[in-house]
Amino acid sequence: MAKLYFNYSAMNAGKSTTLLQASFNYRERGMRTLVYTAAVDDRVAKGVVASRIGLEGDARVYDDAFDLFADVCAEHAAASVACVFVDEAQFLRKKHVLELAAVVDQLAIPVLCYGLRTDFRGDLFEGSQWLLALADEISELKTICACGAKATMNLRVDRNGRAVREGEKIEIGGDDRYTTLCRRHFFEKFSGGGA
Repeated sequence: MAKLYFNYSAMNAGKSTTLLQASFNYRERGMRTLVYTAAVDDRVAKGVVASRIGLEGDARVYDDAFDLFADVCAEHAAASVACVFVDEAQFLRKKHVLELAAVVDQLAIPVLCYGLRTDFRGDLFEGSQWLLALADEISELKTICACGAKATMNLRVDRNGRAVREGEKIEIGGDDRYTTLCRRHFFEKFSGGGA
């Protein structure tokens, strides 16, 4: 039975690596997958899912206006799709999550989403909020804070490594702009503004 999965974590937990490996496993067995990523994420290049350990693969891109259900339907009609993967799922809109649920419910195709749960302030992303509400299965991928505790938060930092408390919800960046922390250290640094 097909399901909608949400695999979330803080940054640097291997979400993209896991997605690329899972998609490869399907393709190695002759099954077709569709991989999507957010158009806004162009750190490597638009339409590329890339992991920090050097794995990468091509992906279809979605933006706010994109209809994921219609795209999967068209692709599935052209050649059978065994599984759909979504990277940077935090950038999905509510309508996208509903479209992905329809892919599962109407087309019987499993959908595996990978993304962050919260932004640099500790607030839920829209896509994550609706995946937490609607996914059939939710899993947390683990990573660690510098103190050794489980990291659950993403702190945005400036050029000098100081916590950033204001700004746009979405700012694309990597280790130069974000650090992964446990909740205790996140609130210590976010409240105090120190690094």
